[in-house]
Amino acid sequence: MILAAGQGTRVRPLTLHYPKPMIPILGKPVMEYLVEHLARHGIAEIMVNVAHDHGKIEQYFGDGRRWGVQLGYSYEGTLGHGVVVPKPMGSAGGMRRIQDLGGFFDDTTVVLCGDALIDLDIRAAVQEHRAKGAVATVVTLEVPESEVSRFGIVVADEDGRVRSFQEKPSPRDALSRQASTGVYLFEPQVLDLVPQGQVYDIGSQLFPQLVSQNLPFYAQCRPFQWHDIGQVRDLWVVVQRALRGEIPQARMPGIEVRPGVWVGLNTAIDWDHVTIEGPVYCGSGVRIEAGAVVRGPCWIGHGSHLCAGAHVERCVLFEYTRISPGMHFADMTVAPSYGIDRAGRVLYRGDEQTPLRWEDARA
Repeated sequence: MILAAGQGTRVRPLTLHYPKPMIPILGKPVMEYLVEHLARHGIAEIMVNVAHDHGKIEQYFGDGRRWGVQLGYSYEGTLGHGVVVPKPMGSAGGMRRIQDLGGFFDDTTVVLCGDALIDLDIRAAVQEHRAKGAVATVVTLEVPESEVSRFGIVVADEDGRVRSFQEKPSPRDALSRQASTGVYLFEPQVLDLVPQGQVYDIGSQLFPQLVSQNLPFYAQCRPFQWHDIGQVRDLWVVVQRALRGEIPQARMPGIEVRPGVWVGLNTAIDWDHVTIEGPVYCGSGVRIEAGAVVRGPCWIGHGSHLCAGAHVERCVLFEYTRISPGMHFADMTVAPSYGIDRAGRVLYRGDEQTPLRWEDARA
């Protein structure tokens, strides 16, 4: 199951135009990487709970046949005053809703958050889960002490049995550095513990219930890549790593026309009078005028336009972003209506408090 019903409030404005699982990494929705990964590990039946902006997810992925899987959807919402209103049931509540409808969870189930890139060896994780006789497993990664306040922290004994949790503790108070990665394994009987028809969360409600009832609940600390988009600045970090080739499953699209420079179709780039230092991707319909400078890692989304003298360094440009003449953007994510700097500060187009100027290239 892929959890995809959240509103994505913590990563606004990235989710103003995308549901969180549709945030693009090298031009592909983050959830697509998850579907591909599950398919590679032989998982052919995937349920997705959806709510906010659900149509974009359903229309893009359809029934899953393009990836060799079957995809199903569980919409969470209500009808009020003649309008359908999204109403997420919580991660565990969404699972219970699916189970009550058709009994989907009839075997060991892998549950993933729809906003992270992973390369977890799922087969090995399932094997260990079953070997321990676990009814539930949370996959963890050790994070630096300075980062524990960003995550749910799992406290387990020497055998890996979970004893308690800490929700985003300060480094001083943290009892562990094992962070929950939002990857879970459940046996069907766990769903019996989730109340019907109620909003219920896996981390804050179901897990403490498992601990209090002394059920066989384990943590697995496995070495794997986990790239979480939990804050607005995380997208820039993940794309920078992907462009540098540090995320093997995130491959560069287009054609490599120069070492480290890839382009899509029908670009208009004044190659003799621009400076482009890779790794850089220029999407289809991108226009780069004379005197512009692009220093990678940079992703320039399709339909974007760099005017004469514009400088773009280590940036992510969403599609149809026009950088005005002479402007210098560095270490930023930029969309037609907003920009996000490396620290996560959000700037809006036309804001007089910033000297930076950019526009919508479609205007």
